[in-house]
Amino acid sequence: MAIPEHLSLTIAKSELPRIVIIGGGFGGLKLAKGLKKTKAQVVLLDRNNFHTFQPLLYQVATAGLEPDSIAGPLRKSFEGNPNYFFRMVKVTGIDTDKNEIETTVGNLSYDYLVIASGSVTNYFGNEKIKKVLPLKRLVHALDLRSHILQNFEQAVLTKDEKKLEQMMNIVVVGGGPTGVEVCGALSELKKHILPRDYPDLDFSKMNIHLIEGTDRLLNGMSEASGQNSLRYMEKLGINVQLNTMVEEYEDDVVKLSSGSIESATVVWSAGVRGNVLSGINSTSVERSRLVVDEFNRVKGFDNVFAVGDVALMKSEEFPNGHPMLAPVAMQQGSHLSKNIKRHFQGKKMMPFKYFDKGSMATVGRNKAVVDMPGGVHVKGLLAWVIWMFIHILYLIGFRNKLIALNNWVWSYLTYDKGTRLIIRTFSRKNRKD
Repeated sequence: MAIPEHLSLTIAKSELPRIVIIGGGFGGLKLAKGLKKTKAQVVLLDRNNFHTFQPLLYQVATAGLEPDSIAGPLRKSFEGNPNYFFRMVKVTGIDTDKNEIETTVGNLSYDYLVIASGSVTNYFGNEKIKKVLPLKRLVHALDLRSHILQNFEQAVLTKDEKKLEQMMNIVVVGGGPTGVEVCGALSELKKHILPRDYPDLDFSKMNIHLIEGTDRLLNGMSEASGQNSLRYMEKLGINVQLNTMVEEYEDDVVKLSSGSIESATVVWSAGVRGNVLSGINSTSVERSRLVVDEFNRVKGFDNVFAVGDVALMKSEEFPNGHPMLAPVAMQQGSHLSKNIKRHFQGKKMMPFKYFDKGSMATVGRNKAVVDMPGGVHVKGLLAWVIWMFIHILYLIGFRNKLIALNNWVWSYLTYDKGTRLIIRTFSRKNRKD
C-alpha cells in the first residue's frame, strides 16, 4: 500500500536509546508508565488513541456503560514527559535485521522493541462461523449494542413469526467469564429493561443460549465457581448447552453438534490467540504466541521483548504459558520496566514471577463468583461487591471510575441501564475484526 506523501512516522532521534512499544493495552501501558524516569526515548504505537478496559466491554455491548466509561486517552498518560511520544498508526510488520518497525505511514527504527500487541479473536480455523459477532474491541461492543437494539426495533415491525424468533433469540458461544457475563447482562435486559422499551413484544419468546464446548463453565476458575455460575444461569432462565460445538453459522441459523438454533445474533467469546506480527522468525512462535524467556525476551533476540497475551513464557508452574489475562499483562509490563532500568544500570535482570490475585466473574445483580488465593471461594452478593470494587479500582482515570460507579448505582436502584441510543446503525457486512 502506498504511503500518502504528507504522512510520516519520523521522530527525531536523540542520544538516548529508543524503546518502541507496540500496543497500548494493559501490558504496553503499564510498561510505558513504569519507564517514566528512565533515561530513554519511549515511543508508544497503537491503532487507537485510547486504552480500553476490556473486562467491561460486555457492559458497553449491553448498554450498561457508555464507551467513555471504560476507555481513556493514551496521550494523557504521557503529559509532561518530553521523551515520550505516541503515534496512532497501524503496525504492519517488523524488520528485525534493520531494527525497524513497519507501519502504514512508514518505518521507525528502534534500539529496544517491546511487543504488547495483545490478542485477536480465535475462530479455530472454521471459516463457516466468521459471520458471528466478536467482542474483543470497543468497536465490537458498540456494533453489538447497535445490532441488538436494531433487531428489537425491527421486531416490533415484523409479522413473520420465523423472523421474529430469529430476532429475539441470542446465542453466546463460549462459557468463560466473558460469555457468562454477557448472558447475565442480557438476562437483566430481558427481565427489567426491554419489556418497558418494547411493550408490543412478548419477551417470553426471547431466548438466551450459552454454548460451551467442554463439560463445564468457567474452565479457568475453580470447579465450585463453574457449578455456581451454572446454577445462577439456570435461575435466570438461560439455556446452557455443555459439550456442544458450533459447526456453522449461515442465514441466521446456528448449526451445532447437537442440533440448530434460529438466531440473528451470535456473540463469539470462545477464545483468543496471540496477535503475532509478521517479521518474527517462525522458530520464535508457538501456539500463536511469541516464545519468551523468564525476562520476557523473545526467543532468538537480545533487544526484542514481548508482554501480555502475545507472550508465551513457559515454566514448571505454567507449562503452556501464563493465562491470557489482564493481570498477567500488567504484572509483566511493570516487571519489564524494572528490568529495563536494571539493564541500563548494568545490573542483572530479574526473572518474572506471576502472582495470582484470584479470578472472578459476574452473572448479574447480586450473582457473582470469586476465586481468591489460598483456595478461598466466594459467591453471591459478597462476590458481586468484590467484583464491582476491583473493576472500579482498575479503571484508568478518576473520571472513568466515577462514571462507572454512578451508572452501576443508578442501575441497581432503578433497574435501568444506559441511554440505549442507536447512534450509528450496524451492518454485519461492514463489520470490523
